[in-house]
This record gives sequence, C-alpha cells and structure tokens, in this order.
Amino acid sequence: MKRRSFITKSALTTTALTCSSSLWSSSCIGANNSINIGIIGTGDRGQGLFKVIQQLEGLNVVACCDSLPFRLQEGLAIADAPITGHADYRRLLDNTDIDAVLIATPFNTHAEIAMDALDAAKHVFCEKTLVKGYDAIQKLIDKEKSSKGIFQTGHQYHSSRLYSHVVNLINNGKIGKIAAFECQWNRNGNWRRPVPDEKWERQINWRMYREYSGGLLAELCSHQIDFVNWVLGEMPEQVMGIGGIDYWKDGRETYDNIHLVYSYPNGVKAKFTCLTSNAMGDYRIKVMGDKGSIILSYAKAWFYPEGDYEKKVGEVDGVSGATTNWAEGKGVPIAMEHTEPSKQALMDFRDSIVNSKPPISDAVTGAKTALCVQMGLDAMYGNKIVAKNTNLVKQIS
Repeated sequence: MKRRSFITKSALTTTALTCSSSLWSSSCIGANNSINIGIIGTGDRGQGLFKVIQQLEGLNVVACCDSLPFRLQEGLAIADAPITGHADYRRLLDNTDIDAVLIATPFNTHAEIAMDALDAAKHVFCEKTLVKGYDAIQKLIDKEKSSKGIFQTGHQYHSSRLYSHVVNLINNGKIGKIAAFECQWNRNGNWRRPVPDEKWERQINWRMYREYSGGLLAELCSHQIDFVNWVLGEMPEQVMGIGGIDYWKDGRETYDNIHLVYSYPNGVKAKFTCLTSNAMGDYRIKVMGDKGSIILSYAKAWFYPEGDYEKKVGEVDGVSGATTNWAEGKGVPIAMEHTEPSKQALMDFRDSIVNSKPPISDAVTGAKTALCVQMGLDAMYGNKIVAKNTNLVKQIS
C-alpha cells in the first residue's frame, strides 16, 4: 500500500494524531493521515533516507533543502510527486504544513539546524553524530528539554530488533560478566567525493576537514560507541587514542586510520579501529564475557561459548533454534527477524510521533555518544588521555 493512499489504522487514532500544545498545533498531524516531513541535506545519506521514507506508510516528504544547487536538484528528482525545494533550511522551517524534519547535513551544522527546528515546532530526526563540540552538546540538550516534540538521533542500530535482542541476551547473562569489546569498521578507499567545481571542495568533502567533521570516529565508530554505551548503561571514564594521515596524502586534515581505547567503570575496555587502506573484516562488534562472546555484523550475529568449540555439524542451538555449523568457522547463529536498521529507525520515528512516545535513540543517548566522540578527538589530536566531563554528563542526563 503506497503511503499516499495510507488509511489510518486503529492504532493511529484521532487522539494520538492531535498535537499536544498550542505551539505544536501550528503543524498538527493527521489532516491527510500522514506526517509531513522536510529533508534538510540531500547528499548521499539524505538521498538514501529520502528513498526509504517514500516506501513507508504514514510519512510524506513535502520539501527538501540543500545549499548546493546540484544536490538540491538531485533531491527534487527523487520525489515521487512535486515537492518544494529550498537553498536555505530556514525557509523550509517556515512552512507550517511540515510536521517533522530529517537533518542529514555536515556534522558541524547539526546543532544550529536542530535547535532552529525545535524553535519552529518541528519533530526532529537528526543524523549521527548528533552535534560537534561540548558547548553545542549542552546547548542542544537544554533546548530539547524545553521542547514538547519528538527528537530522535540517527544511530539506526539502536532501532535494530536484532541488536535489541542481542542487548537483552547480554543483559540476561548469555555471555556472563563482560570483559571487553573489540570493534572495527575497515574500508579500502579514500572516502573522497568527486567535485564538479573546485569552489565546492570543502562543502562536498567536508568529512576531510576538522572544521566540519569528526572524521572516522564521528562518521563510523560513533555507531559502535553508541552500542557499547547502550549495553553497559554507562559512560566511559576516560579514553586514549592515536591516528594519522599515513596513506591518503591528499591534503586531508582528518585521520585516515584511528585506534582508540575507552575505559568504562568496572574495568571494561572497549577498543575501536577504523582503517581506510585495508577492508579486512569490514564491520564487526565483538562482545567478550567469561561465559562466551557475541559477534555482530551489519545484519547477523553469532554466539561463541567459552570452552569446547568443537560442536557437531547439525546440532541445534537451544537459544536461536538455528542449526550450528562450526565447519564454516562461525559460532551459533542468533536468529531474529528484523528490518534493515535505517528503515526501522524511520518507522520508529513515525511511530514515536504518532504515539507521543520518546524514541529509544533520543537526544540524551545521542548526546552521550557525541560526548564520547569529542573525548576521542581530543585524545587523538592532543596526544593525551582524556577524562569525561562529569558535570556535562549530569546536565545531559
């Protein structure tokens, strides 16, 4: 059923679709049985999420925005019906028919756009990493706490039903006492985008420049840091790290390889590695405990018990119900039906708005991960051990 012919089901009651305050009533949801959304930033990520939204019931893209003319045109071309386009995101926010915005702009612009969106009484889905810098973290959290809208951070694995299931298994003692995490996200490529005109170099390749970007730590490792925080329910006490521009000698300012260790309460250490010159192992999260380990990929997970790894091929695991196949070098598959995480995250955002229910990946979890990212950047660039800012953590919480 296409979203434009979406018929309200019993869960989408008139009451649930009614705005909760006079401020938010200026963009009251439910007039056309869908949530009108504007997309701010139509680069690779914004376009990807735009396409996903158009597959979903109850979400209706009515506008998009990008400061790069050709990106804006690419965004407009994706729409399956006429929408408005803007070069200035503030013009999009002026549209009172828009209920929510999706922010997929460069890292350093998130805070200002998100705060302006909250002031304009829009629900907000802000891509990770939430915000850049300690001051921006505090300002956004203060603004969000005074808002009545839904605010979701785009750490999509927080919405993965597989990842949620794994977190529950760990919390229920599946791997015993946690000893450590080992996380990696390796690629083989320079991460550079083609530039049609040199005047747009820094706008298109913003990930290469420290003014705009947190580099590999913010763009990749942040997902895995968010997962570790989620599992432990804790913030790290300190971090040490190192990185360098050791392979791609092309004028970039952000590192092309990074290696960090975060130290959590009770002695748990979490290691994070990103390479851009070797893709061995790609994406992995390994959680190790005294009774076993769990390894997560993008969409699959395996359990490795401590002790005898010599399982018979064909033995059925009692937890997952899946057939164990140690011959392939894998552990016991953890079976869990789940939707692609980015799609599920957008579905969760829609449902949070409809049901006035705070999202799992909210502003607080996003801010805590952003704080961890900034700690890691300070550690690498300053060549020092960085401790958490206890006062800021209290303000976030």
